[in-house]
Amino acid sequence: MRSTKSLVSALSVVAAATLLLTAAAGIAAAEPDTAESRIQTLWVHSDAMGRDIEVEVRRAADTSQPVPVLYLLGGAGGGGVGAVNWQTATDAMDFLAGKNVTVVAPIGGDYTYYTDWREPDPVLGVNKWRTFLIQELPPVVDRELNGNGRNAIAGLSMAGTSVLQLAIAAPGLYRSVASYSGCAQISDPLGHSFVSMVVTKGGGDPANMYGPEGDPEWAANDPFLHADQLRGLNLFISSGSGLPGRWDLPGGPHTLPGLDGWVDQLSLGGTIEAATNYCSHHLAARLEWLGIPATYDFTLTGTHSWGYWQEAVKQSWPVLAAGLGLPA
Repeated sequence: MRSTKSLVSALSVVAAATLLLTAAAGIAAAEPDTAESRIQTLWVHSDAMGRDIEVEVRRAADTSQPVPVLYLLGGAGGGGVGAVNWQTATDAMDFLAGKNVTVVAPIGGDYTYYTDWREPDPVLGVNKWRTFLIQELPPVVDRELNGNGRNAIAGLSMAGTSVLQLAIAAPGLYRSVASYSGCAQISDPLGHSFVSMVVTKGGGDPANMYGPEGDPEWAANDPFLHADQLRGLNLFISSGSGLPGRWDLPGGPHTLPGLDGWVDQLSLGGTIEAATNYCSHHLAARLEWLGIPATYDFTLTGTHSWGYWQEAVKQSWPVLAAGLGLPA
């Protein structure tokens, strides 16, 4: 059952062109961009992190005029080599191909919460993802991919927290924000334990992110505490209950392979989604108390898995489109 306050495939995947972009020099090397080549892999240099970042792009169908941009962030795994991501695990890119929007999906940022870390981490390295995503990447995208300055951002799981943080950190950069199965609160004991679980799974030390537990920097970066700064945005918040649903059947297209995978999806995936469901309802209550409107999609079933995030993109499109100036 869904509750909302407001509420396709089009083109098949084509051969990718590869571009190397830097904020200072623009395109350094590129294969020809043809009408048949709307999916591209970009390498965008980050001065803040001292390395090139892979970015998957689906160009808008009509780039004769400047177009809006949707930034699409993945989960804790970062979507890199061997990892599932929006392109490999869902039909979201095909769905969005029918909309006149350029979709930008950064690859990497595993277990980092896409934020600026206080200290380099021995395992996860130097992480200045917030700087990259709000200062370094958008000017390059707008210049080289003909963006019109109307942006939206959406993310799942770990990035369901990040998209709220980024919107607060960069007022005016995004007009719509969609958080799928995220947890806004990070500085209270429950939220901190959730962040710590994600970061340590990747081998990182959460103290290198915002300092030890209780450090004021955790509260300073907590979207729940600073939810008043989400006012004026088109907001979409979604989560399942953690109970098995239509995308949790053995051997299903969005079910983890094998008996062990299926059991993990039901048990671990169900437990994680139940936790994010609590967080999402907690955020909804705070937004309502603040008088900030949002669209919610809370379902009676659903684990922490890709089938539900694929649906969430489609459910959130009217909200995202409202900020992008596109038809719902």
